[in-house]
Amino acid sequence: MEKNSSSPIYHEKQKLQFCLLHTLNNLFQEKNCFARVDLNTIAEKLVLQDPNKGNWKWNPLSPIFKSHHNSITGNYDINVLIAALEEKGKKVVWHDRRNGADSIDFNGNSLMGIVINVQIKRFGGFYKSRHWVALRNIEGVWYNLDSDFSAPRAFKDTDELKEFLDYIIGSGAEVLLVMHET
Repeated sequence: MEKNSSSPIYHEKQKLQFCLLHTLNNLFQEKNCFARVDLNTIAEKLVLQDPNKGNWKWNPLSPIFKSHHNSITGNYDINVLIAALEEKGKKVVWHDRRNGADSIDFNGNSLMGIVINVQIKRFGGFYKSRHWVALRNIEGVWYNLDSDFSAPRAFKDTDELKEFLDYIIGSGAEVLLVMHET
């Protein structure tokens, strides 16, 4: 985890598949805003609330590979993200990719930040997975708070942010707007 004394930006770095945990803490700019146990508890509650849980079939890996996360490495799904943000009074709006980034109101008071879900390739392209990333406006500057980065990266302006979002949308990423409840 990184907090540079010359910069007020909080930034957690990637560990295992806990990118959703790091994304949430980076989004809220707070160490331990969420902990691993919090996200595991949310995932377990989602299992208990699932109306189809009676149709699940047990297998030897069921204790590890659960329906909303991996109990050892993390790898939390969208349902955990939405429930965690709702616990903090936030709302998630899935951005309609057909509209492009121009349709997002980056200057509005209701937008807290952006969470993106991108496809990544590791080990020479042999392993494909998805990765959560937070984008946040901090003191008038938008930052990419990707936990795979050694430090936050500032966008030079909103146009560069829009270009980035349009590029990743074109590459198959999902864009989720995190809104303050009004």
